[in-house]
Amino acid sequence: MSKEKPGVIRRLFAGIGMFFTALRLLINTALVLIVLVVLVNIFGQQTKPLPASAALTLIPSGTLVEQRSYTDPLTQLMEQRSPQDAETPVRDLVEAIDRAASDQRITALVLYLDYLQSGGISKLEEVGAAITRFKQSGKPVVAVADSYTQEQYYLASYADEIHLNPMGGVMITGFGYYGTYLKSAADKLKIRFHVFRAGEFKSAVEPFTRDDMSPAARQNTATWLNELWQAYHQQVESARGLQPGAIDNYVSTMHQRLAPLGGDLGQLAVDSGLVDRLSTRPEMARRLATLAGEDEHGYLSIDHKTYLAHQHLTSRDTGGPAVGVIVASGNILDGDQPEGSIGGDTLAALLQTAREDRQLKALVIRVDSPGGSAFASEVIRNELEETRKVMPVLISMGSLAASGGYWIAAGADEIWAMPTTLTGSIGVFGIVPTFEDSLASLGIHSDGVGSTRLADINHFDRPLSEEAGAIIQLSVDNIYSRFLNLVAEGRHTTPQAVEAVASGRIWTGRQAMEIGLVDRLGTYNDAINAAGLRVGLDKWQVKYIERPLSFQEQLLKQLAGSAVQARQWLAPWSALPPPLAKRAAELAAQLDALAGMNDPRGLYLQCFGCAQP
Repeated sequence: MSKEKPGVIRRLFAGIGMFFTALRLLINTALVLIVLVVLVNIFGQQTKPLPASAALTLIPSGTLVEQRSYTDPLTQLMEQRSPQDAETPVRDLVEAIDRAASDQRITALVLYLDYLQSGGISKLEEVGAAITRFKQSGKPVVAVADSYTQEQYYLASYADEIHLNPMGGVMITGFGYYGTYLKSAADKLKIRFHVFRAGEFKSAVEPFTRDDMSPAARQNTATWLNELWQAYHQQVESARGLQPGAIDNYVSTMHQRLAPLGGDLGQLAVDSGLVDRLSTRPEMARRLATLAGEDEHGYLSIDHKTYLAHQHLTSRDTGGPAVGVIVASGNILDGDQPEGSIGGDTLAALLQTAREDRQLKALVIRVDSPGGSAFASEVIRNELEETRKVMPVLISMGSLAASGGYWIAAGADEIWAMPTTLTGSIGVFGIVPTFEDSLASLGIHSDGVGSTRLADINHFDRPLSEEAGAIIQLSVDNIYSRFLNLVAEGRHTTPQAVEAVASGRIWTGRQAMEIGLVDRLGTYNDAINAAGLRVGLDKWQVKYIERPLSFQEQLLKQLAGSAVQARQWLAPWSALPPPLAKRAAELAAQLDALAGMNDPRGLYLQCFGCAQP
């Protein structure tokens, strides 16, 4: 018997199914081939041998950071718009310079500084210390730029030669801190900010309660700001062989000395001894070629990212003893948080991982934070105490280790800071906005009943009751008392002695060591060396304890090429002039910090006023 032939509809749907099956197979095959080609291209480039002789070109870009902020890799891949990274990790620069110092293939160090936007003086000092070590090898260091900002020039001052484009200049202006105060705006909008704090100098709440800086905050800010400025001009004057006070004179007389020069900033920089030579780009390239040699593409060079990628491919875990490093960078928030913020649960998990790693003999926590959630800070401190039962824990402070950042640090076995680190700010605040008057002006009112006077405590459309205010203030006072006691315990002193240097005051690292809040002054590498020596190691490797990326994240991150935080480049203020763009970004960052606050009790150990200039 012959089979009955399938009907037209059945044959139609069978054909459609075969079509989509074939299409799916074709798409999957194409995707696999694309990924394979990209991976071969990526890893093939990284495994190319280094040139036999070349200059290492350091190209810091965007903001200097302790750790790259996390950006979803798929977003990076789809939205990356800039050829330069928005963030440059300091440790990448330092590692590249230190490795190059003893690498016979590296003939010179070139500082290409046009893309550096900001970083803070303490991070620049870390890089400068590595350049100083490099110079001990006898290899030359040359800085080149079309123009130098204040931060770019600080790094350039470590070079043996500084070249400046004739159309450029050196713009040094001094340091300043200028906040944005919102009281009048809040009054016009009829927003009531209920503020609770412990510490006369705890100025984080002032933008919401005043239209200007309080005398106490002005006094404290001027003290640390002037010390940072002194560190800046002393380094530049020493490196350039200038007379003491030369930089202050350059800033204060710039407008007068420019007049006879016809406004030529480049010539003023030469006359002032800030640069060695005005060089066009071709002239710069020829000078670099005399130091490093040249080929058909220009002077022989390798950028620091390519150099480091090659070094990491040839580096192997020896399985021997190690000093662990955990980076704690950003605002302290409750729960799990990506890189760029410090999550209480995230950092606690990293500390647990460190305790379980038998290879680790000591641990260094690199803290770079203005603080944040009191609850999350305590979660981290508790885990740090557990870790100290297994191995010594040292703190290395970056630009900031203030308020909650110091809460974390206080219980460590040893605290290291840079002289220009900003730390302290031992104080607590809580802030509760209510909008009953704002809504009433629009004809919106709240009414109802509750079983107690606290039933409406979380209703921001109602006035804050006297009882609720008392509870919050007592909670603030309690956290402040805990802060004083844990610092006293960690620093082997009394709460009364800590109170004398607390009340929210901000200190530089040098001042903090004098008053007993810090043990030693030194770089991140100094802290790592101290950790190894503390446990009697002759040699050790450094092992970073980091949140593991999933396979998809690793793959997409490789495809994206580099971790560019797209929102910094695509933000609406990116088209503004640099000074306005910087101020807009600072204000947005402050608002981001406020929006992200998630302490369960609404109590914060935060220092808004200690961002490094």
